[in-house]
Amino acid sequence: MDALSHYLARPWLKYYQKGVAESVEVPEISLPQSFDNAVTLGGDRNAVVFYGREISYRELGDATDRLACALAALGLKKGDRVALYLLNSPQFIIAYFAVLKCGAVVTPISPVYTSHELRHQIEDSGACAAICQDILYDKIVKSGVRLDFTVLTNVGEYLPMLRRLLGRGPLGKIFSAIHVAAPQIRPAPNLHWLQGLLKKYPAKAPRVAIEPKTDLAALPYTGGTTGRPKGVMLTHYNLIAAQEIARVYTPLFDPGREVVLAFLPFFHIYGQAVIMLNNLAQGNLLLLFTNPDTEAILTAMERYRATVIYGVPTFYEYLKDHKDTGKVDWARMKLVLSGADTLHESTMQEWEKRTGSRITEGYGLSEVAATSHINPVDRPKPNSFGCPAPGMSAAVLNAETLQAVAPGETGELVLWGPTVMSGYWKRPEETAQSFVELDGRRWLRTGDIVRMDDEGYFFFYDRTKDLIKYKGYSVFAKDVEEVLYAHPQVKAAGVIGVPDPSVGQLIKAIVVLQADARGKLSEDEIRAYCRAKLAEYKVPQLVEFRGELPKTDVGKVSRRELRDEA
Repeated sequence: MDALSHYLARPWLKYYQKGVAESVEVPEISLPQSFDNAVTLGGDRNAVVFYGREISYRELGDATDRLACALAALGLKKGDRVALYLLNSPQFIIAYFAVLKCGAVVTPISPVYTSHELRHQIEDSGACAAICQDILYDKIVKSGVRLDFTVLTNVGEYLPMLRRLLGRGPLGKIFSAIHVAAPQIRPAPNLHWLQGLLKKYPAKAPRVAIEPKTDLAALPYTGGTTGRPKGVMLTHYNLIAAQEIARVYTPLFDPGREVVLAFLPFFHIYGQAVIMLNNLAQGNLLLLFTNPDTEAILTAMERYRATVIYGVPTFYEYLKDHKDTGKVDWARMKLVLSGADTLHESTMQEWEKRTGSRITEGYGLSEVAATSHINPVDRPKPNSFGCPAPGMSAAVLNAETLQAVAPGETGELVLWGPTVMSGYWKRPEETAQSFVELDGRRWLRTGDIVRMDDEGYFFFYDRTKDLIKYKGYSVFAKDVEEVLYAHPQVKAAGVIGVPDPSVGQLIKAIVVLQADARGKLSEDEIRAYCRAKLAEYKVPQLVEFRGELPKTDVGKVSRRELRDEA
């Protein structure tokens, strides 16, 4: 049997959780059709709870249809791109589906972007309009971009009556941190307020023919780890396929009855596809937060009896030590999922010891609508990000020869399946370089170094760009970080390669110590600890202590920023 045959045989299928199908049937419908189906079935059942404000599926659907009608009247047409420059809020959901109902394409933008970064995404995507949080509008003005129109909204529009909550209970401090008061924005002909449009226009969305397999729905931008951010072209079919995969691999879910924590940013593909789209399609209830405030989250979990949590490793690392974590009934949780970064084994073990629940690790990226792998809930493996999800196929190739390597050997992960993007926006050369032909199929090159074991479980080693070359040796930053995280006095760590003409790259560890260890632990002691657990060539030559590490928008350590600083 040649190496590729091992992957094509899909050995992981025999280890799927009971009730999980081997494949998925993807209906050729659009995202607006899927949303309308959910609204019809959901009716007066709550779709969202936003800091105590309950919004039903019917109300959400009505607002979406009204805004779609307004956007069409303002000139939005099929194929146009619209920037969503919004915090997590009901308005994000309303705007998202309203744009799609016009046949247009959403391109969500990070609220923390500078005006320079904002300008790049708007100009690169060719967005003709923006739906924007009023407190962010100044960045649009400073960017100098030209838009046909902008729709503004204030976060307070969907909060409960503040006089009942401000200063009372655990939600009080959250409200005080949210900018509810609208900034002074001068009226302009191309400037509209969302609530004014909802009052002016009827709930009659335009009728637009959408071809699910070819028409784009979303244009999320990658984080710019290989140059400037670039748009990922996701069709309606890609995102509907992601919904079907999510439905199939969660057989314990009771659609319409799950209560889901939604604090990860919706502009990011993880929050957008895995949390927002997938759970609304199933008719579940989203407990929506603008930011991951742990006290508010833990309070809401108990009040609304949450059953599902989607997080990132840094969130679980923090929550496992929180004083109120023990107040939650973790036995009620059907899924505690971690994605977007590597989950350290020490975090998983301490979490299970504290809560009695188990974190399930998954893997995905924007180019596959967020999810390609997940651990079987009843048979996870430590340090593995799991098996390919139903309908997805994966293989490991030698990054230089593009030939498959045998199970157990490391190489570049490639993916095939119904969620794989059609390409990068206006970048045909980069698109061509990101795919490889295997067995008559077009596989996506992820740039991630992994291995697959004999049972079809995959293990992450590093991004190809994070591989450190020291004296000819290949050193995975993750291996060194794993050792550092196991040190009882280390709170966080990032490892990078620093160019050095004599050895290629020096290994540098940037370390955040626990509060009571700061000033008491030396660089030499960190190196000695690593030397006891790692081969000599993997021991960091450089150690730097810091109070905090730069993070990406979803909370993982940004090695790119650490490299840029070095």
